[in-house]
Amino acid sequence: MDWDKLRVFHAVAAAGSLTQAGEKLHLSQSAVSRQIRDLEDSLGATLFHRHARGLLLTQEGEALYESTQNISADLARARARIRAAREESGGELAVSTTVGFGSLWLAPRLGRLRAAAPELTLDLRLSDEVVDLAMREADVGIRMRPSPQTDLIQKPLLSVRLRLYATEAYLKGRSRPRTLDDLADHDVLTYSRNAAQPLENLDWIYRGRRRIRPVLTVNNHLGLLQAAREGVGVAALPDYLAALAPELIPVGEEAPGPKYEIYLAWPQELRGSQRVALFRDFLLEELAAHRKTYPPDPF
Repeated sequence: MDWDKLRVFHAVAAAGSLTQAGEKLHLSQSAVSRQIRDLEDSLGATLFHRHARGLLLTQEGEALYESTQNISADLARARARIRAAREESGGELAVSTTVGFGSLWLAPRLGRLRAAAPELTLDLRLSDEVVDLAMREADVGIRMRPSPQTDLIQKPLLSVRLRLYATEAYLKGRSRPRTLDDLADHDVLTYSRNAAQPLENLDWIYRGRRRIRPVLTVNNHLGLLQAAREGVGVAALPDYLAALAPELIPVGEEAPGPKYEIYLAWPQELRGSQRVALFRDFLLEELAAHRKTYPPDPF
């Protein structure tokens, strides 16, 4: 079978869409469709059911997709081994993380990494969608939850808790919320429930509380933090982000949110990579400095 056609099939199966696969492969939708049609003709089998919500794999398609996943993983591992064997500390490292962490915590600190390792360049990829590190969609990932993938090295970096925050300006003339039920009388700002979920339990303030009606939902924590800083309302935020905004004060003394760990993850094939080691050591040093000035748990 033609690997080019299999590569297109794999992208379509993963995305469930001709259009999204074409964007990833830099091909037109018609070119992707033609490749799939030619592959189906050569196999004498239908690989996809066309559905109103996208493309669904047939039984034959499922079998082929399992094979292309294995082939793609093998190729990615081979590329990584070749690259790791010849790379030095210089060159590019692709780093994936969330919009909030990457924009507000990581990016302002990269000047110190540049000074310490001028030979290293970063490709910083900010998205609340989780990328597949095993398939080399990035070299390393800073994630808000552990990955179930067994072929990744994962190192916990920082413990974080979700809490409620507001400004003194917003609270002026209002009763200070202490419990989640108190939020029924406040302007609530929170993460969009229909957006990519970088953290677990982002719906914690809603559970069993129908009276809470957010006045603003945002699909990333960067926008949510900025709105809270301007006094738009009470925001549910990770405490490491709120620590970057001294005008925000913790409220909801009786309603601490869930706690979770931020992880650094990278593929096993990059175990000996000097670039990964440089970036890992930089993060650990920055986090050690961060903890020295990190505000104590207020409640």
